[in-house]
Amino acid sequence: MNLNRILFRNKEEKRYYYLQEKTPEDLARTLIQWIPHYKQNVIILCIGTDRSTGDSLGPLVGTFLSEQDPSNLSVYGTLDHPVHAKNIDEHLKKIHENHVNPFIIAVDACLGKYSSIGTIIAGQGSLRPGAAVKKDLPEVGNLFISGVVNISGYMEYFVLQSTRLSIVMNMAKKIACSLKQVDKELGKQFLSEQHH
Repeated sequence: MNLNRILFRNKEEKRYYYLQEKTPEDLARTLIQWIPHYKQNVIILCIGTDRSTGDSLGPLVGTFLSEQDPSNLSVYGTLDHPVHAKNIDEHLKKIHENHVNPFIIAVDACLGKYSSIGTIIAGQGSLRPGAAVKKDLPEVGNLFISGVVNISGYMEYFVLQSTRLSIVMNMAKKIACSLKQVDKELGKQFLSEQHH
């Protein structure tokens, strides 16, 4: 009997490779299935800092998505205004003050096996920002999107600093594209609900 399976029954995860053409659509479809129907106040919380290439995945996603001006998603965390270890608590407070019963999708970079680099992981439940660099931060999110940007196991700060910007940019574009599709789909749901 697998104790993990009993304790973490609700944590479903799906993995997508960033270079596959259908990744944005497949990721969007999964997220839409996991967001409660007709849910308003969907927050995209993009975690990370622009001071480290590997850790800039979140702020890049936030920036690309904000530039597309989503109408059914609220975005926190961009290159200009990053959400990181030092200010995440105040941002979470602000989200709960500004939104009734917010549904948070947390986006963050992570480290993994060499063979997993470039994998975008979507999951139900929360993620622990800063876990790769042994920071003790609050778990965040109802859903999460993690991008494996480099290998874990040693000198994590250095690994994040020396991650190739190309892979991080390309992953961020795919995730932002996917979230824009989620935004459109939520808009359609609201319209159909108003017509009933």
